[in-house]
Amino acid sequence: MLLSCDGSMKHQSYKLCNPFLNCRNRNWAWLNLMICKLFVFRHAETFDNSRDIFSGWRDSRLTPKGVFQAEKIAGQLRECKIDCAFTSHLKRARQTLKIVLKNHSVIPVFVDDRLIERCYGLLQGRNKKKVALEDPDFYEQCHRGYNLAPPQGESLEMVERRVIAYVNLLREWLKQNPGNVAISCHNNSIRPFRRIFENLDITQMCELESPHDRALVYNLELGNLKMLRSKQETHKAYWKGMLIPRSIKLATDSRNPLRKYYCGYEKISKSHND
Repeated sequence: MLLSCDGSMKHQSYKLCNPFLNCRNRNWAWLNLMICKLFVFRHAETFDNSRDIFSGWRDSRLTPKGVFQAEKIAGQLRECKIDCAFTSHLKRARQTLKIVLKNHSVIPVFVDDRLIERCYGLLQGRNKKKVALEDPDFYEQCHRGYNLAPPQGESLEMVERRVIAYVNLLREWLKQNPGNVAISCHNNSIRPFRRIFENLDITQMCELESPHDRALVYNLELGNLKMLRSKQETHKAYWKGMLIPRSIKLATDSRNPLRKYYCGYEKISKSHND
């Protein structure tokens, strides 16, 4: 499956198997078909979530209810084989992932902010109900729209571009580092995953509300491969993540490395009245 920034997608069939995991004890493994499982989940409830606050790139922690929700995901994936994991740098995603992985042996965890929540710009920290009362049309477009970027923030389309880039890189990386992957992301960054693997259109994606307490399981087919690896070979997987400095809170910040994915959005509006 290859994805493009213009939203076009080429889907492949997915099968419930991972032949790599069945041949780990062999001296040499020849694989004609590689399929890896992705365990994708939204972070559990945060204090911003409980207070109906636009969170975005704010670093809100999990509530006690959120910890319980993360425990439910951990229970769901307790018996699943997980070989590596990815998260954004935000505490809520990292805390959720830590709880989910507590039943597993030590596995590599990579931080990549292509998975980070949508930046809500100047709306971050504001109450959603108050914003909706002030300007219902603007709120609806920001909350459930695709193209509109809040002042100094990101549109869902911009989030989708960076998530698609991540999925394409992950697919290529897994060809060299096969295995099952846990991905701790956010309500808006999980939407493109669901569009890709559930074959949704843009409208359906925008209307999604993903659970806080359940992982979605997808099968990523890597295509026909011929792979040769010795059990004596010591191979250390390396992932070059994209990290946003913690001091950056707005998408328009010139230091924001994600701006490379904002094709056609070089000038993000500073006011929705522009």
